[in-house]
Amino acid sequence: MTRIRLLHIEDEPDIREVVELAIALDPVFELRSCESGTEGLAVAAAWRPDMILLDVMMPVMDGPATLARLRTGPQTARIPVVFMTARAQSRETERLRALGAVGVIAKPFDPMTLAASVRTFVTKPTNAPLDELRSAFLVRVEKDAVALEKNRLALQQGLRTNATLEAIRQRAHSLTGAGGIYGFAGLSDAAATLEEAALAELADATATEQTDRALDNVLIETQRCRPAAETPDYFGRS
Repeated sequence: MTRIRLLHIEDEPDIREVVELAIALDPVFELRSCESGTEGLAVAAAWRPDMILLDVMMPVMDGPATLARLRTGPQTARIPVVFMTARAQSRETERLRALGAVGVIAKPFDPMTLAASVRTFVTKPTNAPLDELRSAFLVRVEKDAVALEKNRLALQQGLRTNATLEAIRQRAHSLTGAGGIYGFAGLSDAAATLEEAALAELADATATEQTDRALDNVLIETQRCRPAAETPDYFGRS
């Protein structure tokens, strides 16, 4: 029988214990547990699990941050990750999948069926899930760039409404997390700066220069995400 090595990363000891008992009901699994993202990263790199069961809400390094670090390591970049979360609404599930998870399991879960739930993700093709998700992310970046360019034109025309600034902030927030996961650290950093600038201007209407500069930098970084031959010039330069 081929064993499936499963790494569980969860800060709550009670949940780790329940998961250990639940997974033990299926002898195909070999389980290891970690109490933090930092510990999980080390074990994942050394043990090379077939799948990682990852809690979303953890102190210091949460689930999405742990996933981002996993994706930067050569030994861990392609390990399929399934998130476990108490916030399993459709929007949150979509967000977690967009970060690169192959699946999401809701808390509270049924211990009697947890192993079977994990098996459904193990049996799915996982040869290159990150490549497919990265391609989908690049499509989203293109759409976000078009929307942000429209926001930029609105700002230039003096239409600095709270609605426009909030739209900019939301798109910047979305790009901040996903950009780093898919290898676009420059875009992630620029988007984080833009989100902070938009928030500052929402609080103080005179803080406009920082938003304009940060928005320009994000648009530059979106161009760098694509091959030069396919990249439109958002600034009107030839």
